[in-house]
Amino acid sequence: FITSLVNCTQLIELNLDGNNFGGQITSSLANLSTHLQAFGISDNKISGGIPSDIGNLIGLNSLNMNYNQMTGTIPEGIGKLYKLQEMGFGKNKLPGEIPSSIGNLTLLNQLWLEQNNLQGSIPSSLGNCIEEVDLSHNNFSGLIPKYFSTFPFLVQLNLSFNDFQGDVPVGRVFSNVTALSLVGNDKLCGGIPELQLPSCLLKKPRRKNMSLPLKLTISLILGLVGLFLILFAVLFYWFKMQRKCSSTKSSLVDPFMKISYGDLLKATDVFSSGNLIGIGSFGSVYKGVLEDQTYVAVKVLNLQRIGASKSFFSECKALRNIRHRNLVKILTACSSVDYQGNEFKALVYEFMPNKSLEAWLHSPLDEEQEQPRSLSFCQRLNIITDVAAAVDYLHNHCELPIIHCDIKPSNILLDDSMTAHLGDFGLARIIADSNSEVISDQTSSVGLKGTIGHAAPGNYYITTPF
Repeated sequence: FITSLVNCTQLIELNLDGNNFGGQITSSLANLSTHLQAFGISDNKISGGIPSDIGNLIGLNSLNMNYNQMTGTIPEGIGKLYKLQEMGFGKNKLPGEIPSSIGNLTLLNQLWLEQNNLQGSIPSSLGNCIEEVDLSHNNFSGLIPKYFSTFPFLVQLNLSFNDFQGDVPVGRVFSNVTALSLVGNDKLCGGIPELQLPSCLLKKPRRKNMSLPLKLTISLILGLVGLFLILFAVLFYWFKMQRKCSSTKSSLVDPFMKISYGDLLKATDVFSSGNLIGIGSFGSVYKGVLEDQTYVAVKVLNLQRIGASKSFFSECKALRNIRHRNLVKILTACSSVDYQGNEFKALVYEFMPNKSLEAWLHSPLDEEQEQPRSLSFCQRLNIITDVAAAVDYLHNHCELPIIHCDIKPSNILLDDSMTAHLGDFGLARIIADSNSEVISDQTSSVGLKGTIGHAAPGNYYITTPF
């Protein structure tokens, strides 16, 4: 059945829960659409293993195979599903260990592996977005990782009926007995008093008196070991300082690639009209191809327009130190002169093949289109979510909060998987502190910032910059 869906290239969700399916999941699962976001086959009679190539489904954010009879190990390839938020293999018969690659899933917030035959220790790292973890009724052993006590969003942790041992961490989820279950682990100790676990104090065994020659021998050995450790520490410190100096020099290298006016002229076919993508307030945007065949978008500033040069520096400052999957990535910038000696400024961005949201909502048919473009409800919802995530990052998670000031459909660009990216930071403002004071050199003499109809309503009633 799954093999027949391989050609469904736009398949987003596949829910097969609660049927009476049997047999094994074939490797054809890994050949489904990379746009697939959710796959569920829980509460069936599936046996066998998990396909080793499941990591090919790079668009997955939800994977649920609970309540089956699966017996294969969890493949290392699961760590390639970087967008995964929910993973459930609970109530199967899975053997082996949890692969260490699960630590790559930084967006994972729900992990269900209860009632299997899993063993070994818990991986050394998990994404700090985790909210719920259920590893109960397995054969896990070793210490409970202390990183669980550092996760800010973890509200449910079930480690019951395993073979964990040693000291129970304290803090956050370990301080809430209603959110924590450790029953069935007889070798645990410590923790908060409400857990009613024994103390971890060790009883020191009685030692017999040592003879004088033995004491001298031990003292000599300890002295030599101490001398060796001191020598090792000195050498280690010296090598560390040498590496630090080397890394300091290398860190001064510009992380952005250097590009000249001639390179951009060649990449855009002399800024031909055929490569013109759009025209904005302060310049034009062209499609270009660099020498390494990388597609880029080149924004050429019209420096005859008042504010264009300031827009260039404002956008460079805003985009220099920010990185987010829903922001248009700036690759480099060019500030030079053209072949006529005129000042030239341009910004080079990652190319977005599906153009802007404006083009999907309002543009008329062109000669290449047979029917109007349309967005499904799910696509619209995903775009809204992407833009909200970008704004939340700019406002709340940057070192200095940034206000975009001009969010509109033409500034929301779509990549080949229809993921939204917020762009055009020419009017962006950087907030200096928690009192929302705008850095002075980011303001201008113009009271209104942004496009009419898209700027914040409060901007229409001010008479001085804010």
